Amino acid sequence: MGSSLFDLTGMRALITGSGQGIGMALAEGLAEHGAEIVLNGRTVSKIEAAVDALTAKGFRAHSAIFDVTDHVAVANGVAQIEDGVGAIDILINNAGMQFRSPLEDFPADKWEELLRTNISSVFFVGQAVARYMIQRKRGKIINIASVQSELARTNIAPYTATKGAVRNLTRGMCADWAKHGLQVNSIAPGYFKTPLNQALVDSPEFSAWLTNRTPAGRWGDVGELVGAAVFLAGPASSFVNGHTLYVDGGITTCL
Repeated sequence: MGSSLFDLTGMRALITGSGQGIGMALAEGLAEHGAEIVLNGRTVSKIEAAVDALTAKGFRAHSAIFDVTDHVAVANGVAQIEDGVGAIDILINNAGMQFRSPLEDFPADKWEELLRTNISSVFFVGQAVARYMIQRKRGKIINIASVQSELARTNIAPYTATKGAVRNLTRGMCADWAKHGLQVNSIAPGYFKTPLNQALVDSPEFSAWLTNRTPAGRWGDVGELVGAAVFLAGPASSFVNGHTLYVDGGITTCL
């Protein structure tokens, strides 16, 4: 049995928002375990560069350029992958954004944008892919949540609301789709050095607060999310469903 539990050979993974940061790290990590990768984003140059980086390392990779906040574009994009590249065995809903502001001053347009990017995209892409997975009676869906699915912090209340919704949508997807052979789980990263967090990484005050607040005493490296993704994407997690796996250096264990 052994290593076959984490072998993704013959499987194909669609990863949204995968031109950089966590999405790109997960793409490379799954590829290293045998998966064929479909990278998604809206910026052609960024996604094509990511595809080139993976293929240069000998991995199989493709691009799928569509807007995950547009349900028609999602349906068409997923259909093109299924028809032109092949069946999607693994979906990682990674696309996301952040905007920081005191809640009383939070712009209404940014609230709407956060909802579309962080939660509507999970529903749109999850539903479109699941319709194919249900026909095949198998599939893995991994939604990227956050420690903010569990915690709160000043100036990011709307982001916290969207990530709490991702956690509960994951449970709902499990409730509806587990009977069809799908496993739907989420990964909740703690504080990782990514472009999304660059403003915090650059702040000595915040970094000092974080290292004191986190039992592991440091920022996370995006490569440290790969193990959780490979576990949830492969045979090892065949009876894990509706679960949120926190990869956070212990920050959610302490008040």
